[in-house]
Amino acid sequence: MRIRLIVAGARPKPWITDAFYEYEKRLPSNMVIDLIEVPIVKRQNLFDQGKQMLKSVRVGDWVVALDEQGKQLKSKDFAVKLENWRMMGGDISVLVGSADGLDKNCLDRANEKLSLSTLTFPHELVRVIFIEQLYRAWSIISGHPYHRA
Repeated sequence: MRIRLIVAGARPKPWITDAFYEYEKRLPSNMVIDLIEVPIVKRQNLFDQGKQMLKSVRVGDWVVALDEQGKQLKSKDFAVKLENWRMMGGDISVLVGSADGLDKNCLDRANEKLSLSTLTFPHELVRVIFIEQLYRAWSIISGHPYHRA
């Protein structure tokens, strides 16, 4: 399974990068994560930012937009969703917007919209939260003791 995490913004703080790669190395070798950072250009509008992000989405990808209006899942439900994505057999592209969110075209292209929380997180931190949830979902699926709830 290949998941492309397409995020608006490049060069996050080192601790963000360290945390992301810590969780990435914990994932099984058959779950490949491609982190694609789309730089935010000053005075770039959301439409142009969205166009840049969508260039990284391939034609047959299942696209997931992380959006505050998206569906919220419990970790066990997210594990079921991850297993369903794996069973589909294709690649998954996950879109993470900037502090201003995602452009309408990104939301329209999405096959589904998920929300990580009703809380608001810094957009840089979302990449860490998402990959941690991937790891947690994998641990639930595989019976690994990481998830204890």
